[in-house]
Amino acid sequence: MSDLHQTRRTIVVLVVLGLVIVSCGPSPADERAAPETSTTIVSGVTSVYGLPQGGEPVDLEPAEFTVAIDNPYWPMDPGSQWVYREVDEEGSTLEVVVTVTTETKEIANGVMARVVRDTVTQDGELLEDTFDWYAQDSAGAIWYLGEDTAEFEDGEITSTAGSFEAGVDGALPGIIMPAEPAAGMRYRQEYHEGEAEDNGEILSIQEQAEAPAGHYEDAILTKDTITIEPDVLEYKLYARGVGPVLVFGVSGGGGREELIEFHQVDESIARAAGTAPLGEPYLDR
Repeated sequence: MSDLHQTRRTIVVLVVLGLVIVSCGPSPADERAAPETSTTIVSGVTSVYGLPQGGEPVDLEPAEFTVAIDNPYWPMDPGSQWVYREVDEEGSTLEVVVTVTTETKEIANGVMARVVRDTVTQDGELLEDTFDWYAQDSAGAIWYLGEDTAEFEDGEITSTAGSFEAGVDGALPGIIMPAEPAAGMRYRQEYHEGEAEDNGEILSIQEQAEAPAGHYEDAILTKDTITIEPDVLEYKLYARGVGPVLVFGVSGGGGREELIEFHQVDESIARAAGTAPLGEPYLDR
């Protein structure tokens, strides 16, 4: 099947599903072959190799990473906050608040990462709280280095499943957004054998998306899968200068998540988001 046929088929599928996505049509950027390699710093030298796949090991050079994340498709300035409304597969409405904190963490593989807080509530009750760890390499790619996550019920932690850290127990870092995204790129997002094996694929870089927070053009459309959960499939749209604006779970559970608000919070909130233990309130909302 041709790439153009695949792109058209994907868009048709999304329209049938009722997703608010409008294709801008194929462009030279969409039609060109995706780069087979990506420049990343490995072991202190510039190494040209394919984006990481599956359990493929990588040896990242910490000195070539930064916590100043300015990739245009997901800039993470401290204090940036995204508020999402999620309707899950059961029809329940959740609020998801993602805050870039002022805090950093040295990961076990030596890379210094930015701490990002992701908090999920329903009618004010905490369901899940997570510290995610990101860093950007010198080429501009955003790497995902792990998470400390907890699920809650009646204020008590019920599970920490899914937590992992690159360099601990065989866990490996992955790519969240390539430096120069192109349709056809495939990459692992995270890898902890049997626990977290998520993958991403860029389907298009020329989409439009409509969310309560606004209308976005030249958005990136990705297809996200999980190796150990083959029935799970999500589509995500990333807007330039904003980050994720729409997420659709189309198989294996999941729902619709849409951006309600994107703004900057006070430094005190950004600091509290990174220092308050999981489960403790930090939002001034």
